[in-house]
Amino acid sequence: MAFEEMKKDLMEANADVRSYLENSEEYIRLKIFKVLMGLITSGAQIMLVGAVALLALFILSFAASFAIGEALESNYYGFLIIGGFYIIIAFLCYVLRDRLNGPLLRKFSKQYFD
Repeated sequence: MAFEEMKKDLMEANADVRSYLENSEEYIRLKIFKVLMGLITSGAQIMLVGAVALLALFILSFAASFAIGEALESNYYGFLIIGGFYIIIAFLCYVLRDRLNGPLLRKFSKQYFD
């Protein structure tokens, strides 16, 4: 009788382990899906807002260039000043690029581990 009970217990344990593994696999798939969809939707939102912001910045840059050029009586200088301003902004972004990594890592780590 003890052998039969032990065999029955082992079969139940085997079934429990299989069930646990199947549920764990399903959980991992759902977790990966959640993370990927979060990244995709965040990326799409960033791209959409970024594209609209760049278009607005482009138009405002032309307006500023023409306004400065009119004030200086030379459109060339207006565009040169705006171009120089963007070069300075690009240089500052390059210098401060390491400060951007921390917040990005925190945001995506939070999204992945939650």
